[in-house]
Amino acid sequence: MQTYTLLREFADSWVLLAMFSAFVFVILWILRPGSRKIHRDAGAIPLRDDYECVDEVAAYKSDKETSSHGKISE
Repeated sequence: MQTYTLLREFADSWVLLAMFSAFVFVILWILRPGSRKIHRDAGAIPLRDDYECVDEVAAYKSDKETSSHGKISE
């Protein structure tokens, strides 16, 4: 039982302190001054229309089609 008691005391004191410190660090990291734009963009991902991605794919396809000796293929 000596090992259990030692580990229990260690978990009650130092591990609790380490977990609380990690929690405070994460909160401070999220609320840092330069992160507002990053979090706003990440939060808008489900609502975003991916027109930019569609335009890039269309441009890639048109470049690929015209590169084959001017012939347009599908």
